[in-house]
Order: sequence, then structure tokens, then C-alpha cells
Amino acid sequence: MFYLTTAIDYTNGAPHIGHAYEKVLADVIIRYRRLRGEEAYFLTGVDQHGQKVQQTADKEGVHPATFVKRTTKQFLNLWEKLGVHYDGWAETTDARHKACVQAILSELQQRGQLYKKAHSGYYSVRQEQFLQERDRDEHGNFGPQWGEVTMIEEENWYFRLSEHTAWLKSVIEHNPELITPAFRRAELLNALDRSAGTDLCISRPKERLRWGIELPFDANFVTYVWFDALINYISFAGYHAAADAGLPDFARLWNVGGSRCTHLIGKDILVPAHGIYWLCMLHAMGFTEAQLPRLLVHGFWNSKGGDKLSKSTGNIVDPNELADKFGVDAVRYYLVRDIVTGKDSDFDLERLIMLFNTELANELGNLCNRALNMSQRFTAGILRHGAPLTPDEQALQASLADSSAAYQAAMDECDIARGLEAISRHVVYCNGYAERMKPWELNKDPVNQDRLASVLYHLAESVAHAAVLLSPVLPDAAAKLAAQLNLPDLTTLKLADLHWGLLPDGHLIGKPKPVFPRIVLEEPAAS
Repeated sequence: MFYLTTAIDYTNGAPHIGHAYEKVLADVIIRYRRLRGEEAYFLTGVDQHGQKVQQTADKEGVHPATFVKRTTKQFLNLWEKLGVHYDGWAETTDARHKACVQAILSELQQRGQLYKKAHSGYYSVRQEQFLQERDRDEHGNFGPQWGEVTMIEEENWYFRLSEHTAWLKSVIEHNPELITPAFRRAELLNALDRSAGTDLCISRPKERLRWGIELPFDANFVTYVWFDALINYISFAGYHAAADAGLPDFARLWNVGGSRCTHLIGKDILVPAHGIYWLCMLHAMGFTEAQLPRLLVHGFWNSKGGDKLSKSTGNIVDPNELADKFGVDAVRYYLVRDIVTGKDSDFDLERLIMLFNTELANELGNLCNRALNMSQRFTAGILRHGAPLTPDEQALQASLADSSAAYQAAMDECDIARGLEAISRHVVYCNGYAERMKPWELNKDPVNQDRLASVLYHLAESVAHAAVLLSPVLPDAAAKLAAQLNLPDLTTLKLADLHWGLLPDGHLIGKPKPVFPRIVLEEPAAS
């Protein structure tokens, strides 16, 4: 079982391009795993508690439950528009999640992992956490990333995080596969050194925060939003759930057969939330080293100038508007084609248009046109193996084999951009082959019919393979190509089924229709 989760989205505002990228990337990964022949489960959702949600709801004069219901709907609508298909949906206001969080809190308190003490310190309202001296900049100030910082003195409950950090450091040092990409591992180890001896405040007094999960052993407090939210990865996987709760079998879903659960998260929440808090929480709950999840850490989309896309700078990209203007295929393709998983990339509308028009509309579209239209016109839509193979056909088949192997190697590593490059290389090769073979010229002489049939077959077979390989990224477009080729339902095809001869001799293709229309921007009206 391949169990993939994404970070749940905080419902204090509308979804942005970063949310869209993470969910499309997760959708591509899970579809690829199924194409690979694996059983897979994808969990995503929304984080609905916390001080920022309460403050925003108060400003709008609505109850926090009303506010999060409205914002949650925006996320649900966007995932439907972008074709993001998940198996499990997490909302932290769900009664099943609340019961799981409270059960874990009770267990930790009974094991002596939680204690109560008074504390005085600086508190970041934006990040909803107490700050340490190490959080100051070189001038001794708390930087703008912390937002409003206030001095607070209050009593709270704490998790004995410091008892687990030495263990965690050893685990990370001896299990390099836990953190991907590798350079994030060094970042986490450095953070562990800095956090040694520090415990985690896991509560907020109700006198300043009422919107959260109440501590089961102290009704004067609610659970810190990060402690609550992180537990979604196991609560909605069936941990501590009743048999009739409508949730998966946890023992089957989590770490079956040595396959670690994979958490897909942004680089900003690796430290400390996922890389330190969560892994130490799991250890305190009794999870073994082998049961820890793998953290797949993705980068950010920045503006063309390299600045982070954010509301505060006014350079936010609305994925809804993007999909409406350029189409879902263009958005999905660009979001995983122009960024290397784990690294940052500059968001560039010109490149979105260029990549779609070049690699899909021109290259793949041109190959489809040659393979399908010419087969309809020249051979009545019937594909035949035709003449014996020449070195040109042998080289084309070798190109497909090499590209398919490169695609699988890249996708196995969640490097979607490199996987798409591999497909594109073979498509370009096929178009070059068509230019050399000139089927439109071969059709002029009846003596060339076998040779013509062989050329067209090789082009159509390549389109069939491309449709299958593209299906995790562009499921709708791939299904259209498959329908025109009269291929079976793509969801029934697996990588192991791909072999030369996917289209049998005498196969009849359907009527071709353009799948990748070029993106043409309207010229501004003359003044």
C-alpha cells in the first residue's frame, strides 16, 4: 500500500497557487503509483482551528464554524476543478478527529509526557507560537516573518519534546531516506541541535482562544493548532477509530510491508512542525523507527523576480482564474513541468503558454495529427504492421524504450519534470522520423502501401504509449487520446502492460479530434 498525504490547508484564507501546486503534485504521484500497479491511498484536507481563524471570524462577525465552512468550500471547489482526486478528506472539526486527538492527549498525559507550568515569553500571533531567543535576527529583533509579537505570561500544558530530540537526531542520521530532497536533511539536523532542551507548549487558555479541541483532562484549555492538525495523518487513517467510523484500517494503511507513509509538505513547515514536533509526537505515542513517515519536501513558486508569491506583496496568483483562462490541462502541466520537486521555481505565465504550445499543442499535437489523421485518410483508420522493420523503425522503438525507462526512473523519484522531459524526447524523435519518412509522399505511390502502413503504425503506437505515460499528469487529455485510438479504459492499463504492439495488427482507430488546442491570447483592442 502506498499511503500519501499532503499538508492540510489552513482555512484562514482562499487557496493560492502554492496550494494548487502541492495538490496537483500529489494527484500526479498517486495516479502514477496506481499506473505502476500499486494499491494507493491519498489523504488531504483542511486545518480549521486556531487563533488566526478565530480572529478573522470575529472581524467578519461570524462564528468560526461558519467561516471555516465557507473557506473549506473554496478548497473543495478548486480541487474538483483541477481534477485532484483524493481517497480521504480530513477536516479537523470532524468529531472522529477530535476523539482521536483527545485520546492521544490522555495517553500522553498518563505516560507523563505532558506537564503544566507557567511561562512568560514573546508570542507570534501569525505563527501561533512562543518565540525563543534564537528566533531573533542579527540585530536582536523578531523579523517580519513573525508578524505581530506580544509579551504573554500564562499557564499552559507542555509536551516533553526535549526527551525525544536526541533519539530523533540519531534516527535521521541513520535513515537518509526519511527526508527528501537530501539537502533538507541537513537543515533539519541543524534545527534539532538548536532546539535541544526545549519543550513544546501544546495548549492555549480558553480566555484567549476558544476555537480548538478541548484538553480532555483540563477544560480550561484547548489544543495548540499544530499539535491538533498534525494528528490528521493518523486520525483519518483509522488510528484509534471505531470499526464503524467509516475510516480505513490503520494497521493495513500505515507502513504495510515496510513501505513508509509519505507526507508531501512545503519547505516552510518542515522545521519545526513536521520534522521535529510530529516525529517526536509519534515516538512518544509508541511508533517505532520503522513506522515513521517519509517527508517529501517541495519548494515554492516565486515571482519572476524571485520574491515569494504572497498576499502581503500583492503578487498572488489565483489558480481558479488561471484554470479558467488557460484551461486545466495547461495549469496541471505547467505546475509539475516547470519546477523540480524539492526546489523553488519562478512562476512565469509566458513559460506556461510556451510549454503548453510547444510540447503539447505543437509536438504531441503534431504527432497525433500525423498518426491519426493520416491513418484515417490513407489506410481508412486501420493500423497494420506493414513492411519489415528498417533501421529507422528499430531506432524509433529503441527511443521509446529508452524514454519509457527514463520516465519510470524519474517518476519513481517523484521528479515529474524529468519524467515529462522523457516523454517529450520521444515525441520529438517521432516527429523527426515522420519528417524523414514523409508518409504523405509514400501515399502517392501504391507500391509503398506496406511501407506507409509501417510508418503510420509506428507513429500511432507511440501516441498510445504517450497517452498512457501522460495519464497521471493529464488524465482527461490522455483519456481523449485513448478514446480516439480505441484503447481500453486507461485506468485498467499498467506500466507492466506497455510493450511494443500495444495496438494489434489490424486495429481500427476512431475519429481524430484536436486534444491540445494552442493557447492564443487576444490582442488588446486598438485605442
